[in-house]
Amino acid sequence: MPRLLIRNVSVLIVPESGDCGVDESQDIHIHDGQITAIVPTGTGPESARAEAARGADPTEVVEGTGLIAVPGLVNSHTHSPMVMMRGAAEDLSIEDWFNQRIWPMEVNLTPERVRVGGRLACAEMLLAGVTTYVDHYFHADQIAEAALEAGIRADLAPTFFSSAGPEVIEAAITTARGLRTRGPRITASLGPHATYTVSDEDLRRTADIARAEGFRLHLHAAETDDQTQSSVDRLGVTPMQVLERTGVLDAGALIAHGCGIREADLPILEQFADRTTVASCPKVYLKLAMGTVTPIKGLQSIGVRVGVGTDGAAVHNTLDVWESLRLVALTQKQREQDAEWMNVSDTLRLATRGGAAAAGLADQSGALEPGRQADIALIDLSGPHCQPVHDPRAALVYSVRSSDVVTVLVAGEVVVRDRRLTRMNLEEVLADAKDLAHTLVDLSKGGAVQHYAP
Repeated sequence: MPRLLIRNVSVLIVPESGDCGVDESQDIHIHDGQITAIVPTGTGPESARAEAARGADPTEVVEGTGLIAVPGLVNSHTHSPMVMMRGAAEDLSIEDWFNQRIWPMEVNLTPERVRVGGRLACAEMLLAGVTTYVDHYFHADQIAEAALEAGIRADLAPTFFSSAGPEVIEAAITTARGLRTRGPRITASLGPHATYTVSDEDLRRTADIARAEGFRLHLHAAETDDQTQSSVDRLGVTPMQVLERTGVLDAGALIAHGCGIREADLPILEQFADRTTVASCPKVYLKLAMGTVTPIKGLQSIGVRVGVGTDGAAVHNTLDVWESLRLVALTQKQREQDAEWMNVSDTLRLATRGGAAAAGLADQSGALEPGRQADIALIDLSGPHCQPVHDPRAALVYSVRSSDVVTVLVAGEVVVRDRRLTRMNLEEVLADAKDLAHTLVDLSKGGAVQHYAP
């Protein structure tokens, strides 16, 4: 890959703890997809000057004047092809959302429809500064095709229910194995749907495969406190205890939502904090009136990392992680009744370093530092909704819109330039989605892929 220089840009600094900062007038040097140096504009690292003197490949320059560079955002939990169901299941209880709309709609899934939805999702996320997403859905091989075309990073977990039978489960696991051959921007997890839709036997077997083959598991657990209470009533244990006794926590897991995680679950999770992450998607909890939100303060107190996600657009309506991180800050302050909790630095850290951990990339991305992957978004804070900028960190959390994203790099490749995709024809992506969307929301076939009764 050619050398690349982002010139004269402000840089968001996201340390592992403490306050984030902004360094003004910086040059970001990139080679072979990695950040090699971040230095004051015009000073240039000695290595870059030496390479230029030897006649090395010319450097591509991306002008950063007036922009702020941030680590590419990570959508820590989503079902990307569900953009095709956007707005088709509104103002419903969680039970009716699943049983009257979503799971009956998913009877209509085909590889083509999933690929078309996946392309639309990738376009939306890249244009909003998301460089990595962590997906949990069916036909994951088709989602990989969309991600590869777009140039985005994706960790994909082929989804299965126990009710689908052993052949379908085996096919999902085989798909996950195949995803590992698709190149460095595609990684794979195993995707049992949830503790209430997958049996202990199937969870245990999946965890055994994960340990043996180096996968981690991505699943829903303790999504609501009602689910947790139902688990206690039916099984005598909480969903976290189910994950412990089946070996899922030992194998390593990304837990979606976790709003029903209880204080008594924290000592269990603490034993596996080095291999457990939780994805919080607060807009969903508000919209479905789920009663509570992810207990981030408790999870962080025991060393469990937390990322920010959108869930699927069938409930979140967008795949906008800026919206999600804003709602994380607001709902966490409300949950803890503490206006000083979840400050702007901590919120930005969740969306960057926390998201990288949720994607299994904690050592590779999530911060703009030499040696890390050049996954970068350049943001324009000049809009009236951001001005005046007294604190750019606050602007990023509370004011920025996805349309403020100007340029996006993944592994040092410019995949969005001046607010336009470089690898995909957006008009074609939109036209294909419009042509097929009605086929996914058709309820005339009857039936459902599953019944929600946790």
